[in-house]
Amino acid sequence: MLLKKTNPSTWIQFFSGEELKKELNNIDNLSEQKLDELSELFLKDFKNGQLEPHGWPVEGGYPAYKVSKALANAYSRIIAKKHPTLCINCVHPGYVNTDMNFHTGVLTVEEGTRGALILALLPKGGMTGAYLDCTEVASFV
Repeated sequence: MLLKKTNPSTWIQFFSGEELKKELNNIDNLSEQKLDELSELFLKDFKNGQLEPHGWPVEGGYPAYKVSKALANAYSRIIAKKHPTLCINCVHPGYVNTDMNFHTGVLTVEEGTRGALILALLPKGGMTGAYLDCTEVASFV
């Protein structure tokens, strides 16, 4: 059973700019073109050392990784809206113990796959445009 999580782990939580958060959360005005524009803006701000003043993630490092995840999440909602007969969702598996993070993760690979399995086994007509934090439905923002 999927539950609504009260303290979700979202990629957008790393953004300090309210305008950026608002744009990425507004599914009615979000488009592939808008995501391309935001991606280009991020690259420009990154090159010019303007991430923090413009509200991009900087705390904790890895700003490009965090932005790419937020944009991928937003893109999944755009595609879900565009194709409502398909089940299109995204999942954050959690901090999984893998080679990529030098085995510093707190979840086993098996635990990290649970959310993806839940989504893969959704029945026809199941939820779409959702974001799972591990195995729980979470808010995008």
